[in-house]
Amino acid sequence: MALHYVIVQQPSTDPAQLFLLYHGVNDNPDSMAQIGSWFARAFPEAQVVAVGAPLPGSVPQGRKWFAEIPAHDRSEQQGVNAAMPEFVESVRHWQQQSGVRPEATALIGFSQGSTMVLEGVKAQPDLAGRVVAFSGRYATLPERASTRTTIHLIHGEYDDQIPMQHAEEAAQRLTALGGDVTLDIVEDLPHAIDHRSMELALNHLRYTVPKRYFDEALSGAKPGDDDVVMLV
Repeated sequence: MALHYVIVQQPSTDPAQLFLLYHGVNDNPDSMAQIGSWFARAFPEAQVVAVGAPLPGSVPQGRKWFAEIPAHDRSEQQGVNAAMPEFVESVRHWQQQSGVRPEATALIGFSQGSTMVLEGVKAQPDLAGRVVAFSGRYATLPERASTRTTIHLIHGEYDDQIPMQHAEEAAQRLTALGGDVTLDIVEDLPHAIDHRSMELALNHLRYTVPKRYFDEALSGAKPGDDDVVMLV
C-alpha cells in the first residue's frame, strides 16, 4: 500500500538535512505536518516531510502503523515487524529523493510513530543520525545499541497512555548498552506535545553533540567531510 506524504518544506537548493515525521494512532500526516512546521522554521535548509501510516484507523481520516495490542503483550513486536519494511522504505525513499545521508536524517515520532522510529533504528542502526521520540516506547527493549544514532526521548510526566516509565527504562537500557541517548520528562504533561517538548527537541538537535564524535576523537579518528556533527 502506497504511503501518503505531506511535504512541509522543500528548500530551493539541495537540502542540508532531512526531517521525517511519523504520527500516532488515529492521527494523520496533515496534523503531524503542524509539528513539522516547528522544525522547518528552525532549520530552513532542511527538507521536512510528514509520513502517513498505511492502515486505516478507527476514526475518519485516522491512520495507524499497526493494530493496537494490549500493553505488555510481546506480540506487539510482530505488528511492528510487519510494518517495518514500509517504514524503512519511506526513510530510504526520501533520503534518495533529497540526497541527504543517514547521518543528517532525523526521524521524529509521536506515540505509535515513536515506536516505529525507535524500532526502525533498532532494526537498522544506519537508518538515521537522530531520533526524537515524543511520548513513545519500544515494542521490546533493545538487546544492543549503536552510537550511530543519537536518540532523544521526550515524555510527559502524566502520560496515562504510555507511562513515562517506558522512556526511563529505554534510557537506562540504552545507556547500559553503550548507546547515545538523552531523556527529558516534561512536568505535568499528559500524552501530548507542547511548546516545552518542542523546545527540548530543537535544542537537542542544535546543541547536543553525538557521542560517536567524542568516541572518534578519543580514537584519533575524525568524521568524514560530509558528516554532520549537529543538525544546524
